[in-house]
Amino acid sequence: MKLYVFDHCPFCIKAMMTMGLKKLDVELVYLQNHDVEARIEKVGANLVPILEKSDGSFMAESLDIVAYLDNLDGQPVLGESQFGERISTWQTAAGYFGSRLLFPRWMMISLPEFACDEAKAWFTKNKTEMINRPFDDAYAKSDEYIAKLNVELLKLDWLVPPSQRGNQLTYDDINIFPTLRNYTVIKGIRYPGNVRQYIDEMAALTDIALYDSVAV
Repeated sequence: MKLYVFDHCPFCIKAMMTMGLKKLDVELVYLQNHDVEARIEKVGANLVPILEKSDGSFMAESLDIVAYLDNLDGQPVLGESQFGERISTWQTAAGYFGSRLLFPRWMMISLPEFACDEAKAWFTKNKTEMINRPFDDAYAKSDEYIAKLNVELLKLDWLVPPSQRGNQLTYDDINIFPTLRNYTVIKGIRYPGNVRQYIDEMAALTDIALYDSVAV
């Protein structure tokens, strides 16, 4: 099987988490960010992640892929979501600041989906329109956005590290960890103790690399 992904994409990380958690032999293929046709020709839409199954068929939609991979061996391990609305509300609030911090930083580190100038230009054009400001302007306001994001992180006092619940993961973890993982590329973030522990333990359990060493 193959999984077509972007490394910075939180939806892709959901599928990659399940691969790592279940220790599945799935080949990761990093698509170029601007190559929309490579996605459309597989699933008829501009979507990632995309799973190529053993029979050569393709599957899209991150949570569908998560469920498929978790059930491959007939022994699913992911529990049901309990805090879906709480996570969604938090991600919406934090995401305003997070997007303005993340988008310019993806252009400052080396990521496989931005291996060519066309990919970088495509991403910059589309995401500049999304946040309604140039990346340089967003980056210049980093201190302001980081301060606001730090406040939002304090609201995750309910987040429980896996080790305190027998390392039993749920769809809540699948949904919130990719966001927190991406925030590790932002230098200056102050994580509450439970949140930092959560990030580190989740990364180890799912074999997902963090960005601390290249944070900007």
